[in-house]
Amino acid sequence: MKLSFCLGILLIAFVSQTLKAAEKPNVILILCDDVGFECFGSYGSREYATPRLDALAANGVRFENCHSTPLCTPSRVNLMSGKSNVFNYFDFGVYPEGQPTFANYFQEHGYHTAVAGKWQLLTGKGGITPKQAGFDTHCLWNIPGGGRSRYWNPSLVQNGNLRELPDDSYGPDITANFLIDFIKENETHPFLAYFPMILPHNPFDVTPDSIDLQSQDAKKNFVDMVQYIDKNVGRLEDTLTSLGIRENTLIIFTSDNGTNAQLTSALNGQQIRGGKGYTHDYGTHVPLIVNWPGRIRSRTIDDLVCFSDIFPTLVEAAGLPKKQIEDGDGWSFWPQCEGKPGRTRDCIYCYYFPRPSSAKYNNKYSHYEVSFARTKRFKLYNNGDFFDTTTDVLEKEPITATNPAAVPDFARTMLQEAISSYPAAGLNANRPKRKRTQKKKK
Repeated sequence: MKLSFCLGILLIAFVSQTLKAAEKPNVILILCDDVGFECFGSYGSREYATPRLDALAANGVRFENCHSTPLCTPSRVNLMSGKSNVFNYFDFGVYPEGQPTFANYFQEHGYHTAVAGKWQLLTGKGGITPKQAGFDTHCLWNIPGGGRSRYWNPSLVQNGNLRELPDDSYGPDITANFLIDFIKENETHPFLAYFPMILPHNPFDVTPDSIDLQSQDAKKNFVDMVQYIDKNVGRLEDTLTSLGIRENTLIIFTSDNGTNAQLTSALNGQQIRGGKGYTHDYGTHVPLIVNWPGRIRSRTIDDLVCFSDIFPTLVEAAGLPKKQIEDGDGWSFWPQCEGKPGRTRDCIYCYYFPRPSSAKYNNKYSHYEVSFARTKRFKLYNNGDFFDTTTDVLEKEPITATNPAAVPDFARTMLQEAISSYPAAGLNANRPKRKRTQKKKK
């Protein structure tokens, strides 16, 4: 009798714990490397084949106005910390030690966590390891212990050790396989999988699916690379479906900045040159797709979103207690995903200082700090330049220089108040002293 009673208690405890775990959704956050909104079918492209992502967008939420910073590391620091770079960005390749990440928070609330793809947060003076960032397990490129190769025969570090891989291994497949295995191992336990993809950053190599495996055509290979992004997203989703956990899994897909400026893409009758490294829209306008079957319905949302918003959105979507982020300036957009009014932004703010410790400030990847605030239409820089981004996407001529009377007073006032609400300068101790606000680089 006593044995049966004890077994009953254990069974009840097990079932209770299993049900509690099942209440927590799984989360997969996918971040591409160097690809703007213009390269996806759901955003109007007919040049790129992205059927799986298009289906996620068609059956979920597609955001029209998501903006990153123009470069990889700043965007990753912003996304992972939930705060603008003006508060915590120290240098390229560095995530500041001691700054909590969304993975730390999910880990604290019982999630198993994994990251696979590109790290690039421990390559400068300082930075953090994946373990410090809250990831239980990792398989990464651009992390100490690895090498330069990211695509064919890649140098990937898995849980601190350089992986030995067969000849002709393809990096994006290895990292996707790693996450697929992680998902299978945690099908009965809530998990957070962060997939900062290696694709489609240059060098523009062929993929395993390229028709011409000897191709040296950068654009042709890039098109194939974007298609391979779509393929690996599909593989992750198929894994969820096969395990019966698709309807308990939130998928968010975005990119760290615009497309490489070496490339031009056709969109709606226009030729759009990639804007990576530039602060105009083609450098910051990125895709944002949110999909969770049964929880959110198909819709397109025009609200402004910045990368500070992703951390609080993940937390609210998962039903976790609200995270108090010191200097956090993000707003959850989860209510909008559920069809509720939510809290919408009149404008967003961006701080950009790509390489503070550089000895020279003379190109788009290394220049003086710049900040701006923008609405969906108007953008004001901290040097006073004011642009209408709908008529001058490349920001070739400030409105103030061509027609001062065309500047709406309400917009300028609001945007100036937004800029003034943030620190006037960043925190990096290596920042050179300036006698005046520097004009942004074109």
